[in-house]
Amino acid sequence: MQRLLDIPGIGLLTATALVGSVGNITAFRRARQFASWLGLTPREHSSGPQRRLGAITKRGNVYLRCLLTHGARAVLLAAQRRAAAHQPLTGLQPWAVHLAARKGHNKTTIAVANKLARIVWAVWARDVAFRVTPVAA
Repeated sequence: MQRLLDIPGIGLLTATALVGSVGNITAFRRARQFASWLGLTPREHSSGPQRRLGAITKRGNVYLRCLLTHGARAVLLAAQRRAAAHQPLTGLQPWAVHLAARKGHNKTTIAVANKLARIVWAVWARDVAFRVTPVAA
């Protein structure tokens, strides 16, 4: 749980809820399966080489999805404030700011929540520490 607290947007409440609800993270082979279990991935209507993605499924744990969404809102707001103040952005902040400009605030919030769920899976399943990478200007 301590490693999860280093991830931006994941606080004590979210980390303990994830550890309590998931239990064994190795039950999920990939990060997408974990995000899908939470209900944060788009529904897929694919056939052959054509891939069509629909709306977010919302079929997972409502409480965990809500916590991750609120954490994603905090990450997005912090990124937008840093960008407006012309401070250097780190990690996924530049991606979030550019996506918010293109897609809107709410869609970006869910996309950031999906990204946070995948980061949680990577940190937890691989038992590594989360590192913030500075972005070159």
